[in-house]
Amino acid sequence: MDADRTPELLVDMFPELSAELEHLLRISGEDALSKQISGLHVLDRCRCGDDFCAEFYTQPKPKGPYGPGLRTVAVEPSTGYLIVDVVDGTVATVEVLYRDEIRQKLLTTFPDKP
Repeated sequence: MDADRTPELLVDMFPELSAELEHLLRISGEDALSKQISGLHVLDRCRCGDDFCAEFYTQPKPKGPYGPGLRTVAVEPSTGYLIVDVVDGTVATVEVLYRDEIRQKLLTTFPDKP
């Protein structure tokens, strides 16, 4: 993330995705995680280069693997895939796959560095 950039709230950047994610987490019995959605900031995007990937970070990206505190929660959206990576009870990343509208906004907001 750029040092001079103020992170945007997930609910402001992707209001529909936020509502969907909050709902899906709640109906999956993940109430504590669903309550975090409104306060999450989008800090950066995944830079893997896959044309179907729209993963983004809501916590600073680690220098290596997350470690033993990682838990993955997959929910069932009507389109694509949504997977939430949780580290020590806090949402760290949201993997959004096969959702081009999300990917395009992330690419615009977080362009590759020259």
